[in-house]
This record gives sequence, structure tokens and C-alpha cells, in this order.
Amino acid sequence: MFLHKSMMKEMKQTKYKLAIFEGRKIRRHWDAEKELWYFSVVDIVAILTNQPNFQLARNYWKVLKSRLKKEGSEAVSKCNRLKMEAEDGKLRETDAADVETILRLVQSIPSPKAEPIKLWLARVGYERIQETTDPEKSINRGRMNWQKMGRSQKWIQQRMMGQEIRNKLTDYWKHHEVKEQDEYAILTNIIHEEWSDFSVREHKAIKRLKTENLRDHMTDAELVFTALAELSTRQIAETMRSRGLEENKIPAKKGGRIAKNARLELEQKTGKKVISGSNYLPQGRKRLWKSTRGVK
Repeated sequence: MFLHKSMMKEMKQTKYKLAIFEGRKIRRHWDAEKELWYFSVVDIVAILTNQPNFQLARNYWKVLKSRLKKEGSEAVSKCNRLKMEAEDGKLRETDAADVETILRLVQSIPSPKAEPIKLWLARVGYERIQETTDPEKSINRGRMNWQKMGRSQKWIQQRMMGQEIRNKLTDYWKHHEVKEQDEYAILTNIIHEEWSDFSVREHKAIKRLKTENLRDHMTDAELVFTALAELSTRQIAETMRSRGLEENKIPAKKGGRIAKNARLELEQKTGKKVISGSNYLPQGRKRLWKSTRGVK
């Protein structure tokens, strides 16, 4: 039941915004009223054109969009501007379309990935309805996605438990006058920088991550200390009865400091740094970032 609740909450907060196609993430948004998935058009275009550079994929879509408009394509007019997480971690508006519209756009891009992605869309485009009637499917799918991305069973277990701790912290924030998204990000970064000595952005740079989720590329130790920092933050906030952004900055710093002290003690005992440049990226992006701050 513990893990079931954890995965259900993660599914509601984050999982519904991502899907995996051949190891690559595609952002998506669930419209509860229409009961439809909306997928990021640029993410689909990047896969069809085999373009790992987000900016170049966006430029390709911009040119294609202009051409289709001139041709009077209805597919372009059916694209919506929805907020999705950008490369910098902030929510930004991007073109998104439902499965039917994406399938039409796919026909406009010559690609060997066209047929595979059509089949993929037919499957994942309607999985939300299945998950509503059988939540176990979403939990199993989460495990399978992490396994496909090279995670061990031990890592998956730690990731799920860490998510439960994270969910309890954000629940506290939500009910104590902390605004979602921007203020969550501010407090999360304070906690992270306090325990690790790196901001979230810097930690992602160390691992050579761009749009990827940092936690999906953490080592076992990084997951453990992240969880310790967030657990400590919540318990301190509850004790202090912190409300709003400014008051919650105090427990964020104190909670992060508890994890930092534990990290420093472990590093002293083992002679190894906890912050690691290792990641689960494809081989083409595996080269690790060279730090001037002692990270290997």
C-alpha cells in the first residue's frame, strides 16, 4: 500500500506529463474534460527527424508549421499552446496536439520512425483511460520504463520511496500557502543546493542533462541524500508550522543542512564524493562533465 500510494501520487503530479518512446521522453498533458492526451509537437518532430538538439527540432517545426499553414492544413490549426516543462526546468508554452492531429502531422515528415511512432501513439494515447480503471497498470508501467532506461530493482525501489517522501513535502507546501511550480522550484533548489553544494541546474550540468529529470539519473547515494534532505525539511516545517514561501525557506535550509552533514561524514569515511557525473544517457552523451570542484 505504501508504494501504491506513492506511485499513484507521482502518476497524478508528474508521470502523466511524460511518455517514453525508444528511450526518449515525450512531454504530454492530460485533458480531463475531453479525456484526451496532448503531446508536445516538437518532441515528436525531434524523434521523427532524429534530431537530439531541441532548438534545431523547434526550428524544423517552425518551418514545417509555416508551410502547412500556407497549404491550408487543418492539423496546424488544431495545435494548442500548453504549458510544459522546458529545458531550463520552467513551464513554458509549447505547441501540443492530440493523437489524431499528431498522426496527421507525422504524414508530413518523411522518416523511418513514422510507422513505429504511429503504433506507439495508438497505444499510449489511450492508456490513461485504462489506468483509471486499473491503477496497477500505471505502477507496472513506471517500473518497466525505469527498467528500460537501465535501472536496477534496488534503484527503482529507492526512487519510488524517495517520491513518496517528496510527495509528502509538496503536500505540506500545498496546504501551507506555497504556490505550485515556481515557489516549489525555489524551495527545491534551496534544499538541493544546501545538501549537495550544487544548484539543481549545476547538478544537471555535471551529469550532462538537458531536458531529462535529474532524479532519473541520480545514483543510489544521491537519491538517499535527496530523500533525507526532503524528509528533514518537511518534519522541521511541520514543527515550525511554516507558511508561505519565505517562512518555508528556513526549514528548507535546515533540512538540507542535515543531509549535507551526513554527506560530508560519509565522504570523509569512504574518501568518495557523493555527487556523481554518472548518468543513464545514451552512449553518444555519456562523456562526463569535468568539474573544478572535485566531482568525478
